[in-house]
Amino acid sequence: MAYLNANIPVTYAQIRREYLYDLKKNHGEVEDCIIFGITSITGRPVLFHAIMENGAIFYRLPISAFIQRGFKPEEVPKRRLDELELWNCFSYYPAVTSWDILDGQSGKYFGKDKKTYAGAYLFTVDWAHPESNIVDTDHSEIPHEHKCAHILALDDGNYAAQPNNRLIWDIPSFTVRNEIPDWKVQTSEWNVEDTRKWKTEDTDKFFYGVEEKDD
Repeated sequence: MAYLNANIPVTYAQIRREYLYDLKKNHGEVEDCIIFGITSITGRPVLFHAIMENGAIFYRLPISAFIQRGFKPEEVPKRRLDELELWNCFSYYPAVTSWDILDGQSGKYFGKDKKTYAGAYLFTVDWAHPESNIVDTDHSEIPHEHKCAHILALDDGNYAAQPNNRLIWDIPSFTVRNEIPDWKVQTSEWNVEDTRKWKTEDTDKFFYGVEEKDD
């Protein structure tokens, strides 16, 4: 698991140029870039690193700074960062995964405005606490607080980062039921070693606790 920074699948995109000038000028302009990494800081949104065609790199930009290649900036609606990404990072320790089952699949997320926004899966960012000698002050491993961030290329040209409980995926050969689940938030902490009803044998037997039976 990475600390602070992590590689992501290389994404060819466009950057809104005002983000390169602290939002003070060049509004409405874009230039080509390659997004190649992220920073994860507790209490901040996922922040992205990009390299431009002039060879310069700009670190730690929000997902709202980018639009997809092939879109004209005037045709891509400007959405607030909190509309594109629902939650901040849950720790300084991100894990980046490209789930094969979702690769190339489309889905839709439910926005704060109660509308749905369709897009294609890119990759997933998840979080955990690294080790017991560091005090855990985050929420990444509390069952009912945990969230991941699935990164999407939206049909409108934006990108988004959304958790499982705001997303419905479309896998045509399997997701054939048109419904919104009424599931409950997970609160259980699963453990197979929290009972005093079973102990291992005080023996050197390799297959301890197993009795041979005749057929």
